[in-house]
Amino acid sequence: MSMLALPEQEYDFEEDEIEHLTSDELDECLEDLCRSKASEFHLYGYENVTPEQIWACVSDEHRQGTPRLNRLVNDIMSLKASRFMNWLMLHNIYKSE
Repeated sequence: MSMLALPEQEYDFEEDEIEHLTSDELDECLEDLCRSKASEFHLYGYENVTPEQIWACVSDEHRQGTPRLNRLVNDIMSLKASRFMNWLMLHNIYKSE
């Protein structure tokens, strides 16, 4: 099994050419990702999963601080139903105590 080597690209951006998201725009993007992941879980039969639960599960890993945006996006989009259900079970156990 060979790995594809992608050529390194050099980007020649001027600082003023890069569009920066506002905090509200970033929050909206992350909410959309969580909604998308919740919808995916609904297709698997987990109909009671909410975007808020997805965010709580993902953000629970990052208690030390805020990770880079690419890490957050990856954590949301790669969240597996089994990992989410394990988190939910533990969360409900500690919440009931």
